Amino acid sequence: MNAIPVINLFNKPCYSQFDDQDWDILARHWYPVARIQDVSTQPQQVTLLDVKLALYKTESGDIHLVRDICPHRGVPLTKGWVSGENLVCPYHGLHYNGQGKCIKIPAQPELTSISERFSLTKFPVVRKYGLIWTSIFGRDESKANFPVLDTWEMSDHQAILPPFVDIAGSSGRQLEGFIDVAHFAWVHQGSFADPENQVVPKYTTARTDYGLHTEYVSSVSNYPHGMQDLAPEGFLWKRVFDVYPPFSAVLTVHFPEQGQLKILNACCPVSHNKTRLFVPLTRNFDTTGDLQAVYDFNAQIFAEDQDMVESQKPEELPLDISMEAHFEADRSSTTYRRILAEWGLSKRYVV
Repeated sequence: MNAIPVINLFNKPCYSQFDDQDWDILARHWYPVARIQDVSTQPQQVTLLDVKLALYKTESGDIHLVRDICPHRGVPLTKGWVSGENLVCPYHGLHYNGQGKCIKIPAQPELTSISERFSLTKFPVVRKYGLIWTSIFGRDESKANFPVLDTWEMSDHQAILPPFVDIAGSSGRQLEGFIDVAHFAWVHQGSFADPENQVVPKYTTARTDYGLHTEYVSSVSNYPHGMQDLAPEGFLWKRVFDVYPPFSAVLTVHFPEQGQLKILNACCPVSHNKTRLFVPLTRNFDTTGDLQAVYDFNAQIFAEDQDMVESQKPEELPLDISMEAHFEADRSSTTYRRILAEWGLSKRYVV
């Protein structure tokens, strides 16, 4: 992937536990920070790489994302409110327009020209897959390594956006767990896997211009327990993983009768050991089925994974391959680690 130009808006927050170089590299990339449906005219705080942001919608429906701090006296703007198309600071009533420019200081109404020093730090907003995406340093979305969920707007596929999941673990560990195929029989016994079906058939992994592509075929059914009889006898399940570093991946599961389920695993690295996980998904079967059942099954699977991710030591994902042992079924994981290391992320990568 090509180098990404950097716009230095500010330095890493002083309380952040990220390595300086790691933070600088990660700040160039794009991440989801919220579901579009959760954005309102009441400003809400979201956090990305330890940077606190204020996310809000104006009365016309425009969505804005700014640093959650008023440049006048440092009060969080999320304590304020929206008035028409403006964001109002609660401390002294300063009004900020959609471009982040201060247009009104109530204490001095006679001012006709307000200093640019009162301007907010704005961040880009991209709407994709029902989510709000942004970047701290990135400004050109055409250069972003967005994951591709091509079925999201297809008429014959149902688009579903479950609630996000907060994980007390690193985004690197979570993403690696998502693409791991050897843990099914051990971690997901309660949801879909067979504890007796433990063998991982050999599979292929290839690097791509966006990250890596893995194709895995096995007899492990993707149906929940209680629905396993829906799979034809002898049916082989093909799972395709497309990984978009640093922290997104799309899993495509091929079901019987040309059924297709696509799951986007998109991490927001809130902090070095905290992740907000968004999981948009699509399916072209059972499109009128119970959505709550989908939410519940999805939540069960990620809760099973979450228990492992939150307990892993070290918390960070070791990019020095020699720091942990590996077997053949780990080929996707080790390829993912090598890509991150080649980006210049530190070997002791604190994320």
